[in-house]
Amino acid sequence: MSPPTATQTYEVIVITGASGGIGRATARAFARPGARIALLARGERGLAAAQAEVESAGAIALAIPTDISNEARVEAAAAQVEREWGHIDVWVNNAMATIFGPVSALRGDQIKRATEVTYLGAVYGTLSALKRMRARNRGVIVQVGSALAYRAIPLQAPYCAAKHALRGFTDSLRSELLHDRSNVQLTMVHLSAFNTPQFDWALNLVGKRPTPVPPIFQPELAAEAIVWAARNPRREVFVGWPAVKAVVANKIVPGLLDGLLAKQGYSGQITSEPLPPHACTNLYDPCDTNPGAHGRFDSEAKSSSMQWWLTTHRPLAVGCAVVVLAALVAFIDM
Repeated sequence: MSPPTATQTYEVIVITGASGGIGRATARAFARPGARIALLARGERGLAAAQAEVESAGAIALAIPTDISNEARVEAAAAQVEREWGHIDVWVNNAMATIFGPVSALRGDQIKRATEVTYLGAVYGTLSALKRMRARNRGVIVQVGSALAYRAIPLQAPYCAAKHALRGFTDSLRSELLHDRSNVQLTMVHLSAFNTPQFDWALNLVGKRPTPVPPIFQPELAAEAIVWAARNPRREVFVGWPAVKAVVANKIVPGLLDGLLAKQGYSGQITSEPLPPHACTNLYDPCDTNPGAHGRFDSEAKSSSMQWWLTTHRPLAVGCAVVVLAALVAFIDM
């Protein structure tokens, strides 16, 4: 496909970790007639299914099998997108890998791999996107973060550390973009617990099936937030009250949270169910499946969040609060 001419106007979005979970839901959320969506992930069956979903919505999809932890592969994917479609408008760094297990059970190579995917993969994606966006002085990079970027929990130390690192990297880059008066936008979307396949394909060192800490939300809510953040790039946004509460509590009473998580952080994440035999883990190699966006928690997961509604309707929420306060004051003065 030749590069777009001056009269062609279409949005080009790149999504990493697009074969399943939140990345898969995000691809569907961006898909609309005329959009170009590049899907990056390792699992080719999941990529093919994601491509079909995007195209069924009228968008044009480009599936690029990519190990996000390989800088050369990420750069090659970005170059392919630019070669095919001429530019990149939005880059979503979503790919991640986690391990369920105490630090004492971890090996160095496992920690390295989880860090390479979750942290360095996002860094490599940012570098490739930034190089192309700076040249046009426009574009949006969305970092998919987590409440765990602010408050770490037991049994997921590599993932928590990687999200902390990504937040630090993003804050540094944001200041540099401001210094350079760049029009490239950078935003971070911090998520609560979501119903995704990661709980069945993450490396598990505890021998029991893991579970997200309730309340659990459906991945379409995260996808909605990522699309919204790309259109309304605030510094960072939080999705779900648990993310907000974790950040606030960690600022006020971090020591209290340490003790609380020591008591509840294990039982809150690990069930009594044994792991299914021959369960696939995707830390080093992709699972040869089509995982879809949802995990096995549909019966518990919520599709909406009042907190997110308030975030996206801030003027209306503030106006309502003012009216309620004024009415309360009037009532007291009666």
